[in-house]
Amino acid sequence: MKSLCFAYPGDLETPTGGYGYDRQIIAGLKRDGWKVDLLPLGDGFPFPDDQTLATARKRLNDLPGGRLVVVDGLAFGVMPDAAIELKDRLKLVALVHHPLCRENGLSNAQAHTLESSERAALSGASHVIVTSPATGDQVSDLFEIQKKKISVVLPGTDLPAPRQKNEQTPVRLLAVGTLVYRKGYDLLLMALSRLKQFDWQLDIVGGLEADPACANEIQRLAQDFGLEERLVFHGAIPSDELKNFYQSADVFVLASRYEGYGMAYTEAMAHGLAVIGSGGGAVRDTLPQGAALYCPPDDITSLQSALESLITDRDLRQKLSVGARQAAEKLPGWHDASERFSQILQRVSE
Repeated sequence: MKSLCFAYPGDLETPTGGYGYDRQIIAGLKRDGWKVDLLPLGDGFPFPDDQTLATARKRLNDLPGGRLVVVDGLAFGVMPDAAIELKDRLKLVALVHHPLCRENGLSNAQAHTLESSERAALSGASHVIVTSPATGDQVSDLFEIQKKKISVVLPGTDLPAPRQKNEQTPVRLLAVGTLVYRKGYDLLLMALSRLKQFDWQLDIVGGLEADPACANEIQRLAQDFGLEERLVFHGAIPSDELKNFYQSADVFVLASRYEGYGMAYTEAMAHGLAVIGSGGGAVRDTLPQGAALYCPPDDITSLQSALESLITDRDLRQKLSVGARQAAEKLPGWHDASERFSQILQRVSE
């Protein structure tokens, strides 16, 4: 039987896009006949304490020689010593959702440390799997990894039943993503604070625990801008409950400063929502014309204009809704994603 070890930081059940990707790939590999052993590496990544890092390193060291091991990049990138030490004994595959050093809100020193750490760690990987072509280019350029050593496995997109298109007042806006600086919630609230003359409501679905200081700041901004009665912070919720939010929304908006791919965007498209998005090359590649309005990162004027257009123009919302669903129908499903992942692992293990 084909077998591998999947090593991951934190709680695999955390309701984020990255962990959702991991869960879907693991489930798909099992369906494809792989025996997948799960190896938890501990909490606190990408800034684990010394004890967590030592324990994670020991757990990888305890694996038998020749073992095929996929390590989520949130941990792999800060374990250069383990990667170099084990590169000749284990077949290490790094799963990189996005370069750690490109996370927004880092100090220059933190970014530099993470860049050096991830470069050294990835040099010890037998292969690197990324979740978008844009991320693949970044990994190659930033860390001097040969392109032949990098494979892209796009996240899958499941198509739900068509959404009921009931016109609503107010217009229901939806944002999905953990409350961290990179997701640009401060930009979104600032843009919406200039549109209080229109009838809209915003649901924000995303964990508040990853960066409590940021979450508190966003909630304070909502008060400062006088938006408390126009939005609700729902926190992180299970995926089966999240579907209800997509079904009841009119517009999806996420003002990300950076994304390695942006699974929430494609999920919104699959539900037939008009989408407003930002976040660099990976997001720009994901959001086709006729399905979404793309705004450059940190461009509040562009974001405000896009929001006003979709809040006030029902016909435009409907046009983008149809385009979004059509675009989503062309995206790979999770079966396609796990099958490609499996093929890559088979090549690495030979």
